[in-house]
Amino acid sequence: MKLGRRDILMGGGAAALFTALPGTGRAGFAPSPSGWRDFEITTRVELPRGGASAQSWVPIPAVAEPGWHEAGRTRWQTNADRAEIAEDPATGARFVHAVWSGGSDDAVLEVVSVASTRDRDVDLVHPRDVAPLSEEDRARYLAPTMLIPTDGIVRETALGITQGAETDLDRARLIYDWIVESTERNPDTRGCGLGDIASMLAMGDLTGKCADLNTLFVGLARAFGLPARDIYGLRVAPSAFGYKSLGAGSPDVTKAQHCRAEVFLDDFGWVPVDPADVRKVVLEEPPKTLTLADPEVRDVRQALFGAWEGNWIGYNFAHDVELPGSDAGPVPFLMYPQAEIEGRPRDPLEPAAFTYSITARERAV
Repeated sequence: MKLGRRDILMGGGAAALFTALPGTGRAGFAPSPSGWRDFEITTRVELPRGGASAQSWVPIPAVAEPGWHEAGRTRWQTNADRAEIAEDPATGARFVHAVWSGGSDDAVLEVVSVASTRDRDVDLVHPRDVAPLSEEDRARYLAPTMLIPTDGIVRETALGITQGAETDLDRARLIYDWIVESTERNPDTRGCGLGDIASMLAMGDLTGKCADLNTLFVGLARAFGLPARDIYGLRVAPSAFGYKSLGAGSPDVTKAQHCRAEVFLDDFGWVPVDPADVRKVVLEEPPKTLTLADPEVRDVRQALFGAWEGNWIGYNFAHDVELPGSDAGPVPFLMYPQAEIEGRPRDPLEPAAFTYSITARERAV
């Protein structure tokens, strides 16, 4: 029998991958590409503008990656004076941009998008012929951003972590393991975090959520010379493996944003990684007393270097997004609806005051 990546990494046969973990009732966490799943995501914005002018920018799926993600059609209803799909030319992020002149009614925009996704599992045992990145993409996914410098303490940290590694696969794995072992998920972090990785390293505060911890992976990889990227998106369904912390618990996904990451390895192509979700399992998975040594966590840790579950849709890979018509400057990333009333930005991390809601439903394929 030909051994795959998971057999070697976990030291067991295929049957062991789906054995219930002791005392949990959960099956082993082992995403594997199979059928596609279609999801419909509805974002509804209602801005209490009190007669003032307003604008809103609602992100829509723009990730088109054959094999694991397809962005479908988007439609909308609105009382705006003008609404259109716009694209940030620098990053490829797409969003519905709506503009309202003065008026007494609330500014209302409802955006309905479709995306298709499925599980991923990259074979990291057998190198294969991979189309190289274009010079443009390699430069883009090695470049620093406002919050992801690739010099100074970020590069020093990356060099220290990867010292002695002989291959890019080894280096990427060392960075992943270092983040899993050195960071913690902070339940008090607002939203998904900010991703200011140089400040995190300088202060020695390696806590946060996915936009901090997975962005730390991206920054350290880029600083060493490995192309890497964040993928900003949304959990849209429960985990098929029974992990409550790794899926959406209801159709209301207003606060289910999640940032994932990838690293490009010349012998394997784009490899999915998600160290932040390992730390999420430690903190949040019942009974909420888990450690890295527990089998529930070890299983997820092994899987999330090279695989992830298709219960999540991707919006974009974008950083430093310029929103047309806004004078507020670029946003570090576009994962939440954005809005302004009379030029004053609304807080996207407070959906009840903003106001907006997001729902998701799975459609029959």
